[in-house]
Amino acid sequence: MRAPSSPFVHHPELEGKITDPQTSFFRKFSIASVFAEKPELQWVLEKLRSESDRERSRAETLADYRDKDLWVFAYGSLMWDPAFHFAEVRRATVPGYDRRFVLKHTYGARGTPDAPGLMAALDEGDCCEGLLFRIAAKDIETESEILWRREMVGHAYKPTFVTAMVEDQAVTALTFVADRSSEVICPDLTREEQIRFLASGVGFLGTSKEYLSNIVRQFAALGVVDEDCSALLQEVEDYLAAG
Repeated sequence: MRAPSSPFVHHPELEGKITDPQTSFFRKFSIASVFAEKPELQWVLEKLRSESDRERSRAETLADYRDKDLWVFAYGSLMWDPAFHFAEVRRATVPGYDRRFVLKHTYGARGTPDAPGLMAALDEGDCCEGLLFRIAAKDIETESEILWRREMVGHAYKPTFVTAMVEDQAVTALTFVADRSSEVICPDLTREEQIRFLASGVGFLGTSKEYLSNIVRQFAALGVVDEDCSALLQEVEDYLAAG
């Protein structure tokens, strides 16, 4: 692919719908800042990755990407708030994976041990629609550190290179898939459990229902179709209305 003159040259309809990285909360996000004022959540620190472990993962994953551009496939909130600077954005699909609500959250952000929440992850499936961002080679060191600090804070994901399809062209892209060996990834949740966790999960970032509502709203703005997310939101709203 030739380098475009503007990140949005292929998709001008996306301009203004993706958060400016310089204004993103996640650009300066850190565990220390989040938990500094929440002593009641200090127990969570033992569940998270150390900085050295996170940096080791980044170095190993990107060992072959020190002198060439890096494509990143976004399937959740990274689509509208990547926090990293990108040189190009493309619509893409990744076969063999689905966006699934399998990340059981109990660490205080959108759920607790007493009232678990639920978030999305990229898991085994048929095909997932999302956005593909290209980070220029000169920016990889700085921008990937921001990406790892956000996505690899815990043990829910595995950084993985997948094949993303941009129209009829295959592109190798980095993404973060559900780590099925992690205690927080629960691929066998029933639909009833998903609905209950989304309806009751709450934490310092808000509720799990708000998280799902934001996904559906942002997907509509971006022109991304995910019928399961929309159906799941409706079922959660029906569950809450029923008391």
